[in-house]
Amino acid sequence: MTKKRFLSHNAMDKIMREAGAVRVSDDAKAALAELLEQKAIEISAEAKRFAEHAGRKTVTEKDIRLSNK
Repeated sequence: MTKKRFLSHNAMDKIMREAGAVRVSDDAKAALAELLEQKAIEISAEAKRFAEHAGRKTVTEKDIRLSNK
């Protein structure tokens, strides 16, 4: 069974082209999506811990920014 992806290949293509890539393989798009999704999960988990520490249930922009340092 294939793991559900949150980020589309189209979005990955746009990001890589913005960075200067002329052509992008499907494997590269999948790899970038996998890495970005994993990083997003890590940041989100850390942000959740910041919110809980502050006695909140709501994760805020500040929590996200703090967790990415």
